[in-house]
Amino acid sequence: MPEEWIKVCDEKLLKNGDLLDFDHADKKILLAKARGKVFATDRICTHAYADLATGIMNEEEKTVTCPLHLSVFKLDTGAPQNLPAEEPLKTYKVKIQDNAIYVQLG
Repeated sequence: MPEEWIKVCDEKLLKNGDLLDFDHADKKILLAKARGKVFATDRICTHAYADLATGIMNEEEKTVTCPLHLSVFKLDTGAPQNLPAEEPLKTYKVKIQDNAIYVQLG
């Protein structure tokens, strides 16, 4: 069965350095734009329940920092860069089509 692409928003609504949260079914997703590229990951920190949409993005490093315990995650791979987080975030494919941002959930 092919994976479903979900339209999240118009491309112009997400600027460089922005973090955007959205929910679909039971998933809480973080959309981030860093240096012209859009990334999608799970939105909840893997260490403790904290919403990464309220975290801090480092656009140069393409990372997001958890607002609770300051774990840093790579936006492209979801990999944690420091403790206390040890588990990576799940990442999702993103495409831009007809000036809209879509995320493939699966």
